[in-house]
Amino acid sequence: MEYMEYLEKLIPEKDSLKIVKSEAAKFHKTHSSDECCKMGCELYQSDNFQIQEVGVLLLGYASHENAEALSFLKNTVSLHESWKVQEVLAMAFDNHCRLSGYEASLPVIKEWLGSGCANVRRAASEGLRVWTSRPYFKDNPRAAIDMLAALKSDESEYVRKSIGNALRDISRKHGGLVAEELGTWDLSSRKTLQVYKLAAAFIGSPARPGWQGMGNRREK
Repeated sequence: MEYMEYLEKLIPEKDSLKIVKSEAAKFHKTHSSDECCKMGCELYQSDNFQIQEVGVLLLGYASHENAEALSFLKNTVSLHESWKVQEVLAMAFDNHCRLSGYEASLPVIKEWLGSGCANVRRAASEGLRVWTSRPYFKDNPRAAIDMLAALKSDESEYVRKSIGNALRDISRKHGGLVAEELGTWDLSSRKTLQVYKLAAAFIGSPARPGWQGMGNRREK
C-alpha cells in the first residue's frame, strides 16, 4: 500500500508522537471520513506501532461520522497490549467528542465510562483531560465531576489513577466543587481512598473536620 510505504520511510524508529499526530491530521484534512476509516483499519494491521497509531488517530477523526470507526476503536484498539497505543486511543476518543461536540457526545462518553473494558473506561477519562477546558464541561464542571466520581472505586488501578488525576485537574479552577464531591466519599474503601488522595492533592482534606476552604491558589 502506497501510503503505508510512505509512512514506513517517514517515521523514524525512535518514538515520535509529533510525527504520528501530524501525519494523521494531514490525511484527515484531505480525505473523507469513510476514507479515513478504511485507511485507519488498514494501518492498524501494520507491525509498526507508530503506523498503528496513525491509523488509530484516523479512526478517531472518522468516528463522528462513521459508526464502524468508533466501534473499531472501542472493541479492537482497546485490546492492544501497548500502553502507547492506549494513550493514542484516548486522543482519538477526544477527537471523536470534539468533532461531534462534547454535549452531543455525552451519551457515548457515559457509554465508554461504563464499559466492561478498563482501557475503554480509561480512554474516556484520560482523553478528555483537562475536562473543564473542553466546551460544555467548561460551563458545566459539575457534569464532569459527577461522571468521573462514579468511577472512584473502579476495579482497575489504571482507571482509578486517571480518575483521580482528572479530578485533581478540575480542582485547580473548581476546588470548591471537587471538595464538595470528595467530602461525600466513604474512605473505608482502599480503592476510593487512592482516588481521593490523588484528587485532593491541591485542596488538602476537603470537607473533613477542620477544613476551612481553598483560599487562593496559583494556576499553572
